[in-house]
Amino acid sequence: MADLKKHDTPMIDELKKGPWPSFADDINTRAESGVQCCYDLLGQMELSYVHKETHWKHGGIVGVFGYGGGVIGRYSDAPHEFPSIAHFHTLRINQPASKFYNTKFLRKLCDMWDHRGSGIFNFHGSTGDMVMIGTTTDQLEPIFFDLTHQFDMDLGGSGSNLRTPSCCVGKARCEYSCLDTQAITYDLTMTYQDELHRPAFPYKFKFKTSGCPNDCVAAIARACTSIIGTWRDNIRIDQKAVQAYIGGEIKPNAGAFSDRDWGPFDIQKEVIDLCPSKCMYMDGNELKIDDRECVRCMHCINVMPSALRPGVDTGATILNGAKAPILEGAQMSTLIIPFMKMEYPYQEFKDYVELMWDWWMEEGKNRERLGELIQRQGLRHYIVDILGRKPIPQHVKEPRSNPYHFWKEEEVPGGWKRDLAEFRKKHLA
Repeated sequence: MADLKKHDTPMIDELKKGPWPSFADDINTRAESGVQCCYDLLGQMELSYVHKETHWKHGGIVGVFGYGGGVIGRYSDAPHEFPSIAHFHTLRINQPASKFYNTKFLRKLCDMWDHRGSGIFNFHGSTGDMVMIGTTTDQLEPIFFDLTHQFDMDLGGSGSNLRTPSCCVGKARCEYSCLDTQAITYDLTMTYQDELHRPAFPYKFKFKTSGCPNDCVAAIARACTSIIGTWRDNIRIDQKAVQAYIGGEIKPNAGAFSDRDWGPFDIQKEVIDLCPSKCMYMDGNELKIDDRECVRCMHCINVMPSALRPGVDTGATILNGAKAPILEGAQMSTLIIPFMKMEYPYQEFKDYVELMWDWWMEEGKNRERLGELIQRQGLRHYIVDILGRKPIPQHVKEPRSNPYHFWKEEEVPGGWKRDLAEFRKKHLA
């Protein structure tokens, strides 16, 4: 332990003082157990906070043999100060569908990562993968061998390829799921292995599958193609259960808000008035729904799950184009196909994917997401000319917002002008 090199990290230490657990605590705990790269990681983070700029080079992809994607290259531009993270690559691991695994598996995986890397994990990355943070180039092939031969696991997607498909728990745990999300994710993963392993796209591409419109994997906010379970017949109503909610015999929201007294349940105020399309009303003691006007928002079902259930003619709504680029700001997916039956072998969906990819790979610019291409060439062109479909009223653009903060010149020391020589001193090639 005596040869471990610690760094002064006053700003990192500030992160440990808040009421909530900090990633700095976790990394520091790991460092104190004798892992030098964690001390160097904290030291380089401190330097980045001082300089207000990253000290990671943009490393691109460091592949293993036969794979163009899967390992994210990380190189420090200050290796003389932080030698144990001179290369500190990140691996995305194709997670089990719906993220089911047991503790025996996790312990074994942790033992392997302690041996071959920093021991730092991220469960789970924004794409859904297990993320192993920090290892050296010479360990990449042994890690890949261990994953594929001992764990029966594959690398996830990185770079301009198909990213690891992900899904919610679906019918495995959720009685409201309209789709077998795990079966769809498994089939897409196996069908598009080549697109996942070998970058050939203009930029990243993501499939995400949610079993119902609650969209527990946030597909509509992040996926190039969102597959969201829905139904096209009527919401099933148990009128006795409706009366039980009104009479206070059943708690609304499955008791999720029972930690304080919210007063008696008011079906008019808490359900009917909040329906976005105003398609619900009380006819005497009966709850009525004009299902032609229902937009499948799930609010009424979430509030009264014992009384209302999705219909039985289930399938998926297909959307395209979610992204969060810095310059344009976040954009939600746009509805393309209101309803598609998703039954094995999912041929109708795969035919749709082929049309979508052919156009994107032909017309997309370098590092242009599908959503940006749709935005650049127009939704009408995409739906009518590329997909050969008739436009419908639901093909509308929702208001967008920009979650990014852009600094003003007066807020940046030295303004926009920089001393190039001074910059190079801190970022050696």
